[in-house]
Amino acid sequence: MEPNYKPLADEIRPKSLEDVVGQKHILGENGLLCRIVESGSTPNMIFYGPSGTGKTTVARIIAERTQRSLRKLNATTAGISDIKKIIDELDTFLTPGGVLLYLDEIQYFNKKQQQSLLEFIEDGRISLIASTTENPYFCVFGAILSRSTVFEFKPVSPEDVEKAVLRAFRILSDRDGREVSLEDGVVRRIAQACGGDVRKAINAAELLFAAAEGNRITLADAMLISQKSAMRYDRDGDEHYDILSAMMKSLRGSDPDAALHYLARAIEVGDLAGICRRILCSASEDIGMAYPQAVPIVKACVDSALQLGLPEARLPLAEACILLATAPKSNAVVMAIDAAISDVKAGKTGSIPRELQNKHADGTGFERDQGYLYPHDYPGHWVEQQYLPDELKGRRYYQYGESKTEQAAKKYWDGIKHGHS
Repeated sequence: MEPNYKPLADEIRPKSLEDVVGQKHILGENGLLCRIVESGSTPNMIFYGPSGTGKTTVARIIAERTQRSLRKLNATTAGISDIKKIIDELDTFLTPGGVLLYLDEIQYFNKKQQQSLLEFIEDGRISLIASTTENPYFCVFGAILSRSTVFEFKPVSPEDVEKAVLRAFRILSDRDGREVSLEDGVVRRIAQACGGDVRKAINAAELLFAAAEGNRITLADAMLISQKSAMRYDRDGDEHYDILSAMMKSLRGSDPDAALHYLARAIEVGDLAGICRRILCSASEDIGMAYPQAVPIVKACVDSALQLGLPEARLPLAEACILLATAPKSNAVVMAIDAAISDVKAGKTGSIPRELQNKHADGTGFERDQGYLYPHDYPGHWVEQQYLPDELKGRRYYQYGESKTEQAAKKYWDGIKHGHS
């Protein structure tokens, strides 16, 4: 590599907020972050979002706009001693306008390290911009959050990424002094495959330019270099839970196409365990008594998937998702058990009726025998009898849903029980 080599992603980095690709919800006309920067103030901020979406670029522009010295640290390797070194620069010719500290990956600072930041940002001589790819409300210490404004950076749309890719190819041509032709679909493929990560798209363009044969960049090469690069999926991060959550909510919403899309994204990164857990849960939580057979069918699909392994596991998993998405829905099961648990947690229990207690207690000093009525000895295999404790007598947890199966069960038991009343 050339000694003075500079990555294209750094060379192409925007110099003004107006040139930043994407993030129009905060940087566009009348966007809150844009207004804050234009006012000349620099509050403490937390930039939350995936990599390659402009967090570092915006921090650099803010430092220049507010005439502050930018100092960058990465929490994966930095410590409090590094911050103290920056403090020592304050009020010197090195930092005439104060310091803007950009702390990347703040989630890697433990609670004690994050607490130590407070003393350095309280007096205003240091403005903090912390970035994280994880939800800051879970990974950032509360005292830091309360002193900061959170801005979410979203994946950049393919349409916006295309502009950056075309600009990258123009810069590469000017830098190298040679023109290359782009086969139809190359720019679109790079933009769509980067998963909203502009840096990744620019790096792909740079690599394709360097490897171009006969000054022509082919779609086949673009597809090869971008294979699976669109997958944003960290099993310990938000995207892991977001994809599985989206899949389960699509099942609940009876949208088989969306469910299959999110299933495919989870399959592509091999998260077999996460998929199986969610669809097993959905069978009882979202379908439940509307179609009780869903549980054994989905369990059989899960067992098949685990035995087959990927890629063949995609077949029974897809079958389970289509079944759940198109099955009738009822949340009566989850509502019933949650209501019962709520009463128990609230201390609403009471003594178990004598009729239901263990029969061995008969004749050992109790005031009366058990007196349990055996339902199978009565017509319809039912006899009126109190089962709940006295404190909860008459309490209803399960409410029959509107599905055909549940209403058939309701009609059956209404006929039995009302016939005995």
